[in-house]
Amino acid sequence: MKEFWNERYAETAYAYGQEANDFLKAQQIGSDLKVLCLAEGEGRNGVYLAGLGNDVTCIDYSEEGLKKTSQLAEQNGVEVSCICADLGEINIEEDTWDLIIGIFAHFPLQVKQHIWPQMHAALKPGGQLIMEVYDQEQLRFGTGGPQHPDLLYSTEELQALIGQDFTEIKIEKVYREVNEGTYHNGASATIQVLATK
Repeated sequence: MKEFWNERYAETAYAYGQEANDFLKAQQIGSDLKVLCLAEGEGRNGVYLAGLGNDVTCIDYSEEGLKKTSQLAEQNGVEVSCICADLGEINIEEDTWDLIIGIFAHFPLQVKQHIWPQMHAALKPGGQLIMEVYDQEQLRFGTGGPQHPDLLYSTEELQALIGQDFTEIKIEKVYREVNEGTYHNGASATIQVLATK
């Protein structure tokens, strides 16, 4: 899988565009926050959040993706920290992050079961998890995302993975148009998550 992503991100064009995800942009995100972006790819969301005045760290296991993250940050006059790591192995620091972002962060089951249950402990009190991912029904649309149901999500699975410890949690399936670069285009079935510690 790592080779697949390195090959995709080695293309000159940004695979999912240079603009942040519009669900993320619709949130009222402040500045001076310590932000972690998971499976960040080419950096479009992290660079946007850094542009708001936040301290942003982007994790991905594609070296090519993180090269483009650094390039995009430089083009936009901001700084982001990049960590090349496998989310199936990494342990996220506890009580460290004001905001954790997972935009179209799709993994095999064992990686899902490793990374998502860490989110509550990783956030500071009052910290927030923001996610948008493709629902399993996305296979019917064929407008982006993984082509295997195990890599997609259901609302029930996300609730189980993220857990019950958040003071507020909203997990909602949404049908909407997604237009992000070459590979996310058209009517889609997504799941949007807002959770507060």
